[in-house]
Amino acid sequence: MSNNQVPPGSNKQQQEEQRAKIKEAYLKLFLTSEARERLSNLRIVKPDIANMVEDQIIQLGGTGRLKKPLDDEELKAILAKLSPEPKEFKIKFA
Repeated sequence: MSNNQVPPGSNKQQQEEQRAKIKEAYLKLFLTSEARERLSNLRIVKPDIANMVEDQIIQLGGTGRLKKPLDDEELKAILAKLSPEPKEFKIKFA
């Protein structure tokens, strides 16, 4: 490979990096700093749910349905709706 050739896959990596930057910019517009922090913490534990919530927030903001940035309490309400009911465990001693 000569020095002026681009290694395979680097264009795709650049596109992914660009998408991540755009997504982060939108989240800064549509979420308060506390809500972004909560979403970052959620990403560590449940990345699939975090991605789903981020996409939903970006879609709502992009269509003009968000009049102001979501705060932490509003984000918690969204997450509560998405979370399944906690399972109840009963322990019986014999």
